[in-house]
Amino acid sequence: MDRPSGRAAEDLRAISLEQGFSLHAEGSCLARFGNTHVLCTASVEDRVPSFLRNSGRGWVTAEYGMLPRSTHSRSDREAARGKQGGRTLEIQRLIGRALRSVTDLEALGEHQIKLDCDVIQADGGTRTAAITGAWVALRIACEKMLLSGAITRQPMRDHVAAISCGVWQGMPVADLDYAEDSTAEIDANFVLSGDGGLVEIQATGEERPFRREELTRMLDLAEAGCQHLFTLQADAVRAAM
Repeated sequence: MDRPSGRAAEDLRAISLEQGFSLHAEGSCLARFGNTHVLCTASVEDRVPSFLRNSGRGWVTAEYGMLPRSTHSRSDREAARGKQGGRTLEIQRLIGRALRSVTDLEALGEHQIKLDCDVIQADGGTRTAAITGAWVALRIACEKMLLSGAITRQPMRDHVAAISCGVWQGMPVADLDYAEDSTAEIDANFVLSGDGGLVEIQATGEERPFRREELTRMLDLAEAGCQHLFTLQADAVRAAM
């Protein structure tokens, strides 16, 4: 059965990682996964959270948000509601965990880098686009810290990227857009490192339990997709330096 987009099962959407999108941030990337657009910025601070003070270690953390009209209907800003929702907290913690998994916090010294991931337009896969784009923003910020002498060695040990996969109409597919994500039988997000390691897997049987072979097939799709994302990340960083 054909996907709504007409893509083959393994085909990703048109993806671009535009570095340098933000004028003032130490690192920035506009991640476009089809019609999902996420602006990722990295801001360097010469201080760390209190639990790391005088430890010689740095910290990487993330904030995530969706602009009011990033979806089909306007949603109120979470600041106007007085608190962040559970989904927002879950996603920003995921982004932070993913980026810290490939960061040498000792090499970062007592600096904190905050990653802001703002969804401008949503069409499925906002968290995976945020992780992929945030890596670019973080790597560029670290490169600038090296050039300025703020740190003496590169803290980024490897790439990390993320992609959604699922089972739609009985078919394992990669990089779901909203039309697929909203009707998928199985929905999963894979966060992978450049050396082939697994950072995190989030998988849910939306309509039924899923089998080990289905998970394996989705993982195969994710690995192939992330290899493409790693290449795009490397190209974006080279263009920035």
